[in-house]
Amino acid sequence: MLALIRTSLCAAALAAIAAPALAGGPNAVVHSAQADMTNEFVVKFRDTASAEATARHAGVQAALAARGVSLAGIEGRFLRVDRPLSNLDAQALAKELKAANPAIAYIEANIRLSHQLVPNDTRWNDQWHYYEDIAGIKLPKAYNKSQGAGVVVAVLDTGYRPHADLVANIVPGYDFITNTSTANDGNGRDSDALDPGDGCGGQSSWHGTHVAGTIAAVTNNGVGVAGIAPGAKIQPVRVLGCGGGTFVDIQDAIEWASGGTVAGVPANPTPARVINMSLSGSGACPAGLQTAINNAVGRGTVVAVAAGNNNSNAGNYTPANCANVITVASVNRSGSKAWYSNTGATVEIAAPGGDTTGNVANGVLSTLNAGVSTPGADSYAYYQGTSMATPHVAGVAALMLANRPTMTPAQVLARMQSTARAFPGTCTLCGAGILNAAKAVQRP
Repeated sequence: MLALIRTSLCAAALAAIAAPALAGGPNAVVHSAQADMTNEFVVKFRDTASAEATARHAGVQAALAARGVSLAGIEGRFLRVDRPLSNLDAQALAKELKAANPAIAYIEANIRLSHQLVPNDTRWNDQWHYYEDIAGIKLPKAYNKSQGAGVVVAVLDTGYRPHADLVANIVPGYDFITNTSTANDGNGRDSDALDPGDGCGGQSSWHGTHVAGTIAAVTNNGVGVAGIAPGAKIQPVRVLGCGGGTFVDIQDAIEWASGGTVAGVPANPTPARVINMSLSGSGACPAGLQTAINNAVGRGTVVAVAAGNNNSNAGNYTPANCANVITVASVNRSGSKAWYSNTGATVEIAAPGGDTTGNVANGVLSTLNAGVSTPGADSYAYYQGTSMATPHVAGVAALMLANRPTMTPAQVLARMQSTARAFPGTCTLCGAGILNAAKAVQRP
Protein backbone atom coordinates (compact mmCIF):
# COMPACT_ATOMS: atom_id res chain seq x y z
CA MET A 1 0.00 0.00 0.00
CA LEU A 2 1.31 3.40 -0.98
CA ALA A 3 2.54 5.46 1.96
CA LEU A 4 2.77 9.23 1.88
CA ILE A 5 4.98 11.36 4.08
CA ARG A 6 5.09 15.01 5.08
CA THR A 7 7.03 17.31 2.75
CA SER A 8 9.04 19.48 5.11
CA LEU A 9 12.77 19.25 5.65
CA CYS A 10 13.02 20.19 9.28
CA ALA A 11 16.12 18.56 10.73
CA ALA A 12 18.18 21.69 10.14
CA ALA A 13 15.54 24.01 11.45
CA LEU A 14 14.47 22.74 14.85
CA ALA A 15 15.75 25.85 16.58
CA ALA A 16 12.43 26.21 18.36
CA ILE A 17 11.81 29.33 20.40
CA ALA A 18 9.69 29.05 23.54
CA ALA A 19 6.36 30.80 23.17
CA PRO A 20 5.33 33.53 25.60
CA ALA A 21 1.88 33.35 27.11
CA LEU A 22 -0.81 35.21 25.22
CA ALA A 23 -1.84 38.49 26.77
CA GLY A 24 -5.36 38.55 25.37
CA GLY A 25 -7.51 37.74 22.36
CA PRO A 26 -6.98 38.91 18.80
CA ASN A 27 -7.82 42.46 17.83
CA ALA A 28 -9.91 42.35 14.68
CA VAL A 29 -8.95 44.84 12.01
CA VAL A 30 -11.51 45.67 9.34
CA HIS A 31 -10.56 47.27 6.05
CA SER A 32 -12.53 48.23 2.98
CA ALA A 33 -12.51 45.71 0.16
CA GLN A 34 -12.49 48.71 -2.23
CA ALA A 35 -9.02 49.95 -1.30
CA ASP A 36 -6.89 50.54 -4.42
CA MET A 37 -10.00 51.00 -6.57
CA THR A 38 -11.89 54.06 -7.82
CA ASN A 39 -14.66 55.00 -10.22
CA GLU A 40 -13.98 58.73 -10.02
CA PHE A 41 -11.86 61.08 -12.14
CA VAL A 42 -10.91 64.73 -11.67
CA VAL A 43 -11.38 66.43 -15.04
CA LYS A 44 -11.04 69.90 -16.55
CA PHE A 45 -12.71 70.60 -19.89
CA ARG A 46 -11.49 73.33 -22.21
CA ASP A 47 -15.10 74.49 -22.58
CA THR A 48 -17.02 73.85 -19.34
CA ALA A 49 -20.30 74.69 -21.02
CA SER A 50 -19.96 71.60 -23.20
CA ALA A 51 -18.69 69.22 -20.50
CA GLU A 52 -21.51 66.74 -21.02
CA ALA A 53 -21.12 66.80 -24.78
CA THR A 54 -17.38 66.34 -24.44
CA ALA A 55 -17.88 63.34 -22.18
CA ARG A 56 -20.36 61.87 -24.66
CA HIS A 57 -17.88 62.24 -27.53
CA ALA A 58 -17.59 59.05 -29.60
CA GLY A 59 -13.89 58.69 -28.86
CA VAL A 60 -14.50 59.00 -25.13
CA GLN A 61 -17.33 56.48 -25.28
CA ALA A 62 -15.11 54.04 -27.16
CA ALA A 63 -12.33 54.38 -24.58
CA LEU A 64 -14.81 53.73 -21.77
CA ALA A 65 -16.28 50.72 -23.54
CA ALA A 66 -12.83 49.24 -24.12
CA ARG A 67 -12.37 49.19 -20.35
CA GLY A 68 -15.80 47.65 -19.79
CA VAL A 69 -17.30 50.74 -18.14
CA SER A 70 -19.76 53.46 -19.08
CA LEU A 71 -20.29 57.05 -18.03
CA ALA A 72 -22.27 57.34 -14.79
CA GLY A 73 -22.35 61.12 -14.64
CA ILE A 74 -20.51 64.44 -14.29
CA GLU A 75 -20.74 66.63 -11.19
CA GLY A 76 -18.59 69.74 -11.09
CA ARG A 77 -15.01 68.66 -11.68
CA PHE A 78 -15.74 64.98 -11.08
CA LEU A 79 -16.48 62.44 -13.80
CA ARG A 80 -17.68 59.03 -12.64
CA VAL A 81 -17.95 55.67 -14.35
CA ASP A 82 -20.40 52.94 -13.44
CA ARG A 83 -18.04 50.57 -11.60
CA PRO A 84 -14.74 50.78 -9.73
CA LEU A 85 -11.47 50.10 -11.52
CA SER A 86 -8.13 49.25 -9.99
CA ASN A 87 -5.92 52.29 -9.49
CA LEU A 88 -3.65 51.16 -12.32
CA ASP A 89 -6.54 50.60 -14.73
CA ALA A 90 -8.13 53.92 -13.76
CA GLN A 91 -4.87 55.78 -14.37
CA ALA A 92 -4.52 54.09 -17.75
CA LEU A 93 -8.10 55.01 -18.64
CA ALA A 94 -7.45 58.66 -17.74
CA LYS A 95 -4.65 58.79 -20.31
CA GLU A 96 -6.87 57.11 -22.90
CA LEU A 97 -9.72 59.56 -22.32
CA LYS A 98 -7.45 62.57 -22.71
CA ALA A 99 -6.05 61.15 -25.93
CA ALA A 100 -9.56 60.41 -27.21
CA ASN A 101 -10.79 64.02 -27.14
CA PRO A 102 -8.70 67.21 -27.27
CA ALA A 103 -11.52 69.07 -25.49
CA ILE A 104 -10.32 67.43 -22.27
CA ALA A 105 -7.60 69.69 -20.89
CA TYR A 106 -6.76 67.60 -17.86
CA ILE A 107 -7.92 64.34 -16.30
CA GLU A 108 -6.58 62.22 -13.43
CA ALA A 109 -7.95 59.19 -11.66
CA ASN A 110 -9.02 60.19 -8.15
CA ILE A 111 -7.24 57.20 -6.65
CA ARG A 112 -7.67 56.05 -3.09
CA LEU A 113 -4.69 55.44 -0.88
CA SER A 114 -4.84 53.18 2.15
CA HIS A 115 -2.44 52.05 4.80
CA GLN A 116 -1.11 48.52 4.69
CA LEU A 117 -1.87 46.51 7.79
CA VAL A 118 1.32 45.43 9.52
CA PRO A 119 0.31 43.11 12.37
CA ASN A 120 1.74 43.72 15.82
CA ASP A 121 2.77 40.09 16.30
CA THR A 122 6.25 40.15 17.84
CA ARG A 123 7.77 37.74 15.31
CA TRP A 124 6.27 39.45 12.24
CA ASN A 125 9.61 40.83 11.11
CA ASP A 126 10.95 37.26 11.00
CA GLN A 127 8.22 36.19 8.59
CA TRP A 128 10.02 37.47 5.50
CA HIS A 129 7.99 35.08 3.36
CA TYR A 130 4.95 37.30 3.82
CA TYR A 131 6.28 40.75 3.01
CA GLU A 132 9.74 40.88 1.44
CA ASP A 133 9.81 42.27 -2.11
CA ILE A 134 12.02 39.55 -3.57
CA ALA A 135 10.30 36.31 -2.60
CA GLY A 136 7.46 37.32 -0.28
CA ILE A 137 3.80 36.96 -1.21
CA LYS A 138 2.89 40.65 -0.66
CA LEU A 139 0.54 39.78 2.18
CA PRO A 140 0.20 43.17 3.96
CA LYS A 141 -1.68 44.70 1.05
CA ALA A 142 -3.95 41.65 0.82
CA TYR A 143 -4.91 42.06 4.49
CA ASN A 144 -6.65 45.31 3.54
CA LYS A 145 -9.02 43.37 1.28
CA SER A 146 -9.65 40.10 3.06
CA GLN A 147 -8.62 38.13 6.12
CA GLY A 148 -10.41 34.92 5.21
CA ALA A 149 -13.48 35.33 7.41
CA GLY A 150 -15.98 32.51 7.09
CA VAL A 151 -13.68 30.09 5.25
CA VAL A 152 -12.67 26.70 6.68
CA VAL A 153 -9.30 25.27 5.62
CA ALA A 154 -8.78 21.55 6.24
CA VAL A 155 -5.16 20.63 6.99
CA LEU A 156 -4.62 16.95 6.18
CA ASP A 157 -1.47 16.28 8.17
CA THR A 158 -0.17 15.00 11.53
CA GLY A 159 -2.97 16.61 13.50
CA TYR A 160 -2.49 19.68 15.67
CA ARG A 161 -1.29 20.88 19.05
CA PRO A 162 -3.48 23.42 20.89
CA HIS A 163 -0.89 26.17 20.54
CA ALA A 164 -1.99 29.40 22.25
CA ASP A 165 -1.22 31.36 19.08
CA LEU A 166 -3.40 29.04 16.98
CA VAL A 167 -6.09 27.27 18.99
CA ALA A 168 -8.67 30.08 18.77
CA ASN A 169 -8.81 29.42 15.03
CA ILE A 170 -9.33 25.65 15.28
CA VAL A 171 -12.66 23.94 14.54
CA PRO A 172 -13.27 20.24 15.28
CA GLY A 173 -11.58 17.82 12.91
CA TYR A 174 -11.06 14.08 12.75
CA ASP A 175 -8.36 11.42 13.03
CA PHE A 176 -8.51 9.20 9.92
CA ILE A 177 -5.50 6.98 10.71
CA THR A 178 -6.71 3.38 10.73
CA ASN A 179 -3.56 1.56 11.85
CA THR A 180 -3.04 1.90 15.60
CA SER A 181 0.76 1.64 15.34
CA THR A 182 0.84 4.46 12.82
CA ALA A 183 -1.63 6.50 14.87
CA ASN A 184 0.56 6.34 18.00
CA ASP A 185 -2.42 7.31 20.15
CA GLY A 186 -3.67 3.90 21.23
CA ASN A 187 -6.60 3.68 18.84
CA GLY A 188 -7.70 3.99 15.23
CA ARG A 189 -10.10 6.46 13.67
CA ASP A 190 -11.86 8.83 16.05
CA SER A 191 -12.83 12.46 16.52
CA ASP A 192 -9.58 13.39 18.31
CA ALA A 193 -7.28 15.12 15.80
CA LEU A 194 -4.62 16.04 18.37
CA ASP A 195 -1.05 15.22 17.35
CA PRO A 196 0.52 12.81 19.89
CA GLY A 197 3.83 12.95 18.05
CA ASP A 198 5.01 11.19 14.92
CA GLY A 199 8.57 10.53 16.05
CA CYS A 200 7.75 7.19 17.66
CA GLY A 201 10.75 7.32 19.96
CA GLY A 202 12.62 9.91 17.90
CA GLN A 203 12.06 13.58 17.10
CA SER A 204 8.45 14.40 16.32
CA SER A 205 7.87 16.99 13.62
CA TRP A 206 4.64 18.66 14.85
CA HIS A 207 4.26 19.25 11.14
CA GLY A 208 0.52 19.86 11.08
CA THR A 209 0.81 22.58 13.71
CA HIS A 210 3.47 24.37 11.66
CA VAL A 211 1.40 24.19 8.48
CA ALA A 212 -1.75 25.35 10.27
CA GLY A 213 0.02 28.34 11.79
CA THR A 214 1.11 29.59 8.39
CA ILE A 215 -2.48 29.50 7.21
CA ALA A 216 -4.32 30.93 10.21
CA ALA A 217 -2.27 31.68 13.30
CA VAL A 218 -4.01 34.20 15.55
CA THR A 219 -2.89 37.57 14.21
CA ASN A 220 -2.50 41.10 15.55
CA ASN A 221 -2.55 39.83 19.14
CA GLY A 222 0.83 41.27 20.15
CA VAL A 223 2.68 37.95 20.40
CA GLY A 224 4.19 35.29 18.21
CA VAL A 225 3.54 34.96 14.50
CA ALA A 226 0.87 36.01 12.03
CA GLY A 227 -1.22 33.81 9.76
CA ILE A 228 -2.06 34.45 6.12
CA ALA A 229 -5.81 34.16 6.67
CA PRO A 230 -6.38 34.93 10.36
CA GLY A 231 -10.12 35.23 9.86
CA ALA A 232 -10.32 31.66 8.55
CA LYS A 233 -10.67 28.51 10.63
CA ILE A 234 -8.41 25.46 10.57
CA GLN A 235 -9.95 22.01 10.51
CA PRO A 236 -7.23 19.53 11.52
CA VAL A 237 -7.64 16.18 9.78
CA ARG A 238 -5.09 13.65 10.94
CA VAL A 239 -3.74 11.36 8.21
CA LEU A 240 0.00 11.16 9.00
CA GLY A 241 1.59 9.39 11.95
CA CYS A 242 4.58 7.13 12.51
CA GLY A 243 6.05 6.44 9.08
CA GLY A 244 3.58 8.63 7.19
CA GLY A 245 0.09 7.67 6.07
CA THR A 246 -1.78 5.59 3.50
CA PHE A 247 -3.67 6.89 0.52
CA VAL A 248 -6.80 4.99 1.64
CA ASP A 249 -6.92 7.04 4.84
CA ILE A 250 -6.08 10.20 2.92
CA GLN A 251 -8.78 9.72 0.28
CA ASP A 252 -11.40 9.19 3.00
CA ALA A 253 -10.14 12.34 4.72
CA ILE A 254 -10.50 14.34 1.50
CA GLU A 255 -14.08 13.14 1.06
CA TRP A 256 -15.01 13.99 4.65
CA ALA A 257 -13.22 17.34 4.79
CA SER A 258 -15.01 18.55 1.66
CA GLY A 259 -18.45 17.53 2.91
CA GLY A 260 -18.70 14.03 1.48
CA THR A 261 -19.85 10.87 3.20
CA VAL A 262 -17.46 8.31 4.71
CA ALA A 263 -18.86 5.08 6.13
CA GLY A 264 -18.63 4.92 9.91
CA VAL A 265 -17.64 8.58 10.28
CA PRO A 266 -20.07 11.32 11.42
CA ALA A 267 -20.83 14.03 8.88
CA ASN A 268 -18.52 17.02 8.85
CA PRO A 269 -20.45 19.95 10.39
CA THR A 270 -18.09 22.54 8.87
CA PRO A 271 -17.00 21.39 5.39
CA ALA A 272 -13.83 23.02 4.12
CA ARG A 273 -13.59 25.30 1.09
CA VAL A 274 -9.83 24.67 0.99
CA ILE A 275 -7.80 21.51 1.62
CA ASN A 276 -4.05 21.68 2.28
CA MET A 277 -2.01 18.52 1.70
CA SER A 278 1.66 19.05 2.52
CA LEU A 279 2.53 15.43 1.85
CA SER A 280 4.03 13.35 -0.94
CA GLY A 281 4.85 9.83 -2.08
CA SER A 282 6.39 8.36 -5.22
CA GLY A 283 4.24 6.80 -7.91
CA ALA A 284 1.23 7.58 -10.06
CA CYS A 285 -1.89 9.16 -8.62
CA PRO A 286 -4.02 6.27 -7.28
CA ALA A 287 -7.48 6.04 -8.83
CA GLY A 288 -9.21 6.23 -5.45
CA LEU A 289 -7.25 9.32 -4.48
CA GLN A 290 -8.07 10.99 -7.79
CA THR A 291 -11.75 10.20 -7.35
CA ALA A 292 -11.75 11.76 -3.88
CA ILE A 293 -10.02 14.88 -5.22
CA ASN A 294 -12.48 15.14 -8.10
CA ASN A 295 -15.39 14.82 -5.69
CA ALA A 296 -13.95 17.53 -3.43
CA VAL A 297 -13.41 19.91 -6.32
CA GLY A 298 -16.91 19.15 -7.54
CA ARG A 299 -18.17 20.35 -4.17
CA GLY A 300 -16.28 23.62 -4.64
CA THR A 301 -13.24 22.80 -2.51
CA VAL A 302 -9.79 24.04 -3.57
CA VAL A 303 -7.10 21.37 -3.10
CA ALA A 304 -3.52 22.64 -2.66
CA VAL A 305 -0.72 20.04 -2.61
CA ALA A 306 3.05 20.02 -2.24
CA ALA A 307 5.25 19.35 -5.27
CA GLY A 308 7.62 17.27 -3.12
CA ASN A 309 11.19 17.63 -1.88
CA ASN A 310 13.15 15.30 -4.15
CA ASN A 311 14.75 17.88 -6.48
CA SER A 312 13.09 15.88 -9.21
CA ASN A 313 10.11 15.76 -11.57
CA ALA A 314 6.92 16.36 -9.60
CA GLY A 315 5.12 14.23 -12.17
CA ASN A 316 6.58 11.16 -10.50
CA TYR A 317 5.09 11.98 -7.09
CA THR A 318 1.56 11.98 -5.75
CA PRO A 319 -0.67 13.88 -5.06
CA ALA A 320 1.41 16.42 -7.00
CA ASN A 321 0.66 14.50 -10.20
CA CYS A 322 -3.08 14.21 -9.57
CA ALA A 323 -5.50 16.24 -11.67
CA ASN A 324 -7.62 19.07 -10.27
CA VAL A 325 -5.11 20.11 -7.62
CA ILE A 326 -2.90 23.19 -7.25
CA THR A 327 0.63 21.79 -7.12
CA VAL A 328 3.04 24.12 -5.35
CA ALA A 329 6.80 24.38 -5.85
CA SER A 330 9.11 26.15 -3.39
CA VAL A 331 11.35 29.18 -3.79
CA ASN A 332 14.05 30.36 -1.41
CA ARG A 333 14.51 33.84 0.03
CA SER A 334 16.20 34.96 -3.20
CA GLY A 335 13.20 33.97 -5.28
CA SER A 336 15.01 31.07 -6.96
CA LYS A 337 14.05 27.42 -6.86
CA ALA A 338 14.73 25.98 -3.44
CA TRP A 339 17.37 23.29 -3.85
CA TYR A 340 15.05 20.49 -2.74
CA SER A 341 11.88 21.44 -4.61
CA ASN A 342 10.37 19.21 -7.24
CA THR A 343 9.42 20.96 -10.47
CA GLY A 344 7.84 20.04 -13.78
CA ALA A 345 4.82 20.42 -16.00
CA THR A 346 2.46 19.39 -13.22
CA VAL A 347 3.46 22.39 -11.06
CA GLU A 348 1.00 25.31 -11.22
CA ILE A 349 2.60 27.96 -9.01
CA ALA A 350 5.44 28.61 -6.57
CA ALA A 351 5.51 30.08 -3.07
CA PRO A 352 8.18 30.64 -0.43
CA GLY A 353 9.18 27.41 1.27
CA GLY A 354 12.52 28.64 2.54
CA ASP A 355 16.03 27.25 2.68
CA THR A 356 17.62 26.88 6.10
CA THR A 357 21.02 25.89 4.71
CA GLY A 358 23.54 28.11 6.48
CA ASN A 359 20.87 30.27 8.15
CA VAL A 360 17.73 28.87 9.77
CA ALA A 361 16.13 32.33 9.60
CA ASN A 362 15.81 31.84 5.84
CA GLY A 363 13.18 29.20 6.52
CA VAL A 364 9.46 29.69 7.11
CA LEU A 365 8.58 30.62 10.69
CA SER A 366 5.41 29.25 12.26
CA THR A 367 3.85 27.68 15.34
CA LEU A 368 5.33 24.46 16.70
CA ASN A 369 5.75 22.37 19.84
CA ALA A 370 8.94 22.03 21.88
CA GLY A 371 8.38 18.36 22.70
CA VAL A 372 10.82 15.78 21.38
CA SER A 373 8.86 12.56 20.97
CA THR A 374 5.79 13.54 23.00
CA PRO A 375 4.13 16.96 23.31
CA GLY A 376 5.80 19.73 25.29
CA ALA A 377 5.44 23.50 25.51
CA ASP A 378 4.29 25.81 22.73
CA SER A 379 7.12 27.04 20.54
CA TYR A 380 7.94 28.54 17.17
CA ALA A 381 10.42 27.26 14.59
CA TYR A 382 11.74 27.74 11.07
CA TYR A 383 11.07 24.88 8.65
CA GLN A 384 11.83 24.47 4.97
CA GLY A 385 10.06 22.46 2.30
CA THR A 386 7.28 22.41 -0.23
CA SER A 387 5.19 21.61 2.85
CA MET A 388 5.80 25.20 3.90
CA ALA A 389 5.13 26.66 0.44
CA THR A 390 1.76 24.92 0.07
CA PRO A 391 -0.02 26.57 3.04
CA HIS A 392 0.85 29.96 1.56
CA VAL A 393 -1.34 28.98 -1.40
CA ALA A 394 -4.05 27.51 0.82
CA GLY A 395 -4.11 30.66 2.95
CA VAL A 396 -4.39 32.96 -0.05
CA ALA A 397 -7.15 30.75 -1.47
CA ALA A 398 -9.04 31.37 1.78
CA LEU A 399 -8.56 35.13 1.38
CA MET A 400 -9.90 34.94 -2.17
CA LEU A 401 -12.92 32.82 -1.27
CA ALA A 402 -13.85 35.09 1.62
CA ASN A 403 -13.80 38.02 -0.77
CA ARG A 404 -15.61 36.18 -3.60
CA PRO A 405 -17.43 33.12 -2.19
CA THR A 406 -18.77 32.05 -5.58
CA MET A 407 -15.32 31.41 -7.06
CA THR A 408 -14.78 27.86 -8.29
CA PRO A 409 -11.50 25.98 -7.69
CA ALA A 410 -10.63 26.48 -11.36
CA GLN A 411 -11.21 30.22 -11.05
CA VAL A 412 -9.06 30.39 -7.92
CA LEU A 413 -6.19 28.69 -9.75
CA ALA A 414 -6.59 30.85 -12.85
CA ARG A 415 -6.58 34.02 -10.76
CA MET A 416 -3.49 32.94 -8.82
CA GLN A 417 -1.65 32.14 -12.03
CA SER A 418 -2.66 35.30 -13.88
CA THR A 419 -1.55 37.52 -10.99
CA ALA A 420 1.64 35.65 -10.08
CA ARG A 421 4.92 37.59 -10.03
CA ALA A 422 7.78 36.77 -12.36
CA PHE A 423 10.60 34.85 -10.72
CA PRO A 424 13.45 37.19 -9.69
CA GLY A 425 15.78 34.20 -9.79
CA THR A 426 16.01 30.94 -11.71
CA CYS A 427 13.07 28.57 -11.32
CA THR A 428 12.44 26.51 -14.44
CA LEU A 429 9.16 24.56 -14.59
CA CYS A 430 8.04 26.09 -11.30
CA GLY A 431 4.63 27.15 -12.54
CA ALA A 432 3.24 30.56 -13.47
CA GLY A 433 5.37 32.52 -11.00
CA ILE A 434 5.50 33.42 -7.32
CA LEU A 435 2.18 33.71 -5.51
CA ASN A 436 1.05 37.36 -5.21
CA ALA A 437 -1.57 37.63 -2.48
CA ALA A 438 -2.20 41.35 -3.00
CA LYS A 439 -3.24 40.95 -6.63
CA ALA A 440 -4.89 37.55 -6.30
CA VAL A 441 -7.34 38.92 -3.73
CA GLN A 442 -8.31 41.93 -5.83
CA ARG A 443 -11.57 41.64 -7.70
CA PRO A 444 -10.72 41.34 -11.42
